[in-house]
Amino acid sequence: MRSKIYINIAINLISHYDGNYPLTAYLKKYFAENKKHGSKDRKLISHLCYSYFRVGNSLHFLSIQDKITTALFLCNDNSNFWKDLFNDEWINNWQNLLSHRIAFVAQQYPNFKIENIFSFSDELSSDIDKEAFCIAHLVQPNLFLRIRPLYNTTALKKLADANIHYTLENKHCIALPNATKIDEVLQINKEVVIQDYASQQIANFLQAINFTEHKITVWDCCAASGGKSILVKDVLKNIELTVSDIRKTILQNLQKRFAESAINNYQTFVADIAANNFVLPKNIQQKFKLIICDAPCSGSGTWSRTPEQLHFFNSAKINEYALLQRKIISNTIKHIEQNGYFLYITCSVFKKENEEIVNFIQENFKLQLIKMQTIIGYTKKADSMFAALFQLT
Repeated sequence: MRSKIYINIAINLISHYDGNYPLTAYLKKYFAENKKHGSKDRKLISHLCYSYFRVGNSLHFLSIQDKITTALFLCNDNSNFWKDLFNDEWINNWQNLLSHRIAFVAQQYPNFKIENIFSFSDELSSDIDKEAFCIAHLVQPNLFLRIRPLYNTTALKKLADANIHYTLENKHCIALPNATKIDEVLQINKEVVIQDYASQQIANFLQAINFTEHKITVWDCCAASGGKSILVKDVLKNIELTVSDIRKTILQNLQKRFAESAINNYQTFVADIAANNFVLPKNIQQKFKLIICDAPCSGSGTWSRTPEQLHFFNSAKINEYALLQRKIISNTIKHIEQNGYFLYITCSVFKKENEEIVNFIQENFKLQLIKMQTIIGYTKKADSMFAALFQLT
């Protein structure tokens, strides 16, 4: 029975995985070393592993095999390929409604608690619905695209011509099933940007800024792959952009992405902006009208995409990230021009990285809070984030 063979492979993979690097990389390495697995094999084995981690610690009392099969029941709308693994009672209760499947599992296993999917509920920001947030980890998030200016008609027509089903969250935001292949249909970074729904909502913060200058100086201080910088360019238009990151290789990837995005006029530098002795390089201007700090964080708002974190994340890291964020903020805020703005962003749902950082900024710097929001994505099969906009007055 093929399904049981897949189960045994998944058990072996899960048993030897220690969480030291991403699950996707771990599985990719395994499949590269075991080329006997075809594309269907890889897809189904990966699905078993991801389903196992999606249930977090809610089924900790079960064996790995029973946890995998129960996770399959919870994470899939129908039995499909896995029917042979279940008896008639489970098959008859396998309904499209996730709430029904959760209730059935709770009947079978009184020790099953939905809140144990996410073991750090006491750390959550106040706006998070704990139960809904936990349940959302059982669902594969969507792939989201942001349509860049001038390409709305073109992008939607290309998707229609390719018979790709999509949903419009708004006139710029496209939602698609996560496995949708779009690279051969749309020009990534030129016509559309792969950017989660929650991340796209940062545009609302940028639109709340009142600039009177002809050209706006912007420093994206933790730029990573440059997604926020491209968004700023599309929203604010005429900007003088500076980007930095601690990792040289990341900035090299950013430069490739900027070229595809037709962003040509910008400065870059590599630096650890959390260092005690950090100073801006002399060839970089020293004051900015807008500083964007998409800070290094736990990433806890994105764990439905990386559910292995539900098992391997150490809560002590929350304080480590919060300390790092305070150092970065302290080193960057002093480079805001008078009446300029500071936009703080995380993809975390932990209050120590979010509301408590806002309190830290208000208590230690002369900045006025303009807008603060926990950006809820778990109701849309998306990530959840946090953002706060300040002005130096």
